[in-house]
Amino acid sequence: MLRAALAGMIILTAAAGPALAAKRSAPSVKRFDGTWSVEVITETGTCDRAYRYGLIIQDGQARYAGGSDFTITGRVQPNGVVRGAISRGDASAQVVGRLADGWGNGTWTTSGGTRCGGRWNAERRG
Repeated sequence: MLRAALAGMIILTAAAGPALAAKRSAPSVKRFDGTWSVEVITETGTCDRAYRYGLIIQDGQARYAGGSDFTITGRVQPNGVVRGAISRGDASAQVVGRLADGWGNGTWTTSGGTRCGGRWNAERRG
C-alpha cells in the first residue's frame, strides 16, 4: 500500500514537472520593452501618405516617444499581438498587428470623419 502511494506521488510529481517548467518559461511582454521606430503608410483614403515616429514600450504598454504631437495607447500581449490607437487632435486610428523580436507589422484604419487605412511597420531601436 505504501509502495503504491509512493509510486503514485512519483508519477504525479513527474507529470507536474513539464507543466511547471512551461509556466516558468511562458513568454513575457518585457521582451518587447524598448524604443521602436514605427512607419505608418496610407494605402486608402486621403490621409497623409506616411508618418514615422518613435514609440516606447514598457511592461507591454505603448506610448509616444516624442512631445504631444500624437497620443498612442495600446498593449502588446506576451505572444506579440498588438492592439491600440494612434490619435492626433480629433483624428484617430485603430491599430492591430504583431511584434516579433526586433520587428513588427500590421494594419490601421481610421474612424469618424476622414476614412483612411493602411499598414504599419516597426523596428526596434533600443
